[in-house]
Amino acid sequence: MEKCIFCQIVKGEIPSYKVYEDDLFLAFLDISPRTKGHTLVIPKKHYRWVYEVPEFSQYWEATLKVTQAILKALTPQFVNYFTYGLEVPHAHIHVLPRYGEMGILPEAQKIASEEMKEIEEKIKKHVK
Repeated sequence: MEKCIFCQIVKGEIPSYKVYEDDLFLAFLDISPRTKGHTLVIPKKHYRWVYEVPEFSQYWEATLKVTQAILKALTPQFVNYFTYGLEVPHAHIHVLPRYGEMGILPEAQKIASEEMKEIEEKIKKHVK
């Protein structure tokens, strides 16, 4: 889909902080993160909803790899997921590391590009 921002990220037309990639899926840091390490996992092919992805189990396996890397790299208390996907019409799983007391959905924050790059590298180092 031409105007889809996530499809443009997959094609490399828009830069991103990639933490994981395989033949089917791509994971990158959210540029308006709710927590440090907030990551989006998307299928490279355009689907509107997570449940429409034919490789559904592989999608969650890729998400688990990202989750395990986040747990090792950033040591949050736990990680949770959101799949509401209302802002961008491309299937995506939000992976949110949770630190201390937070509301259900913390406010978006701005993290400097240098720190985003550091987070990206920390997570990538632990992806298996």
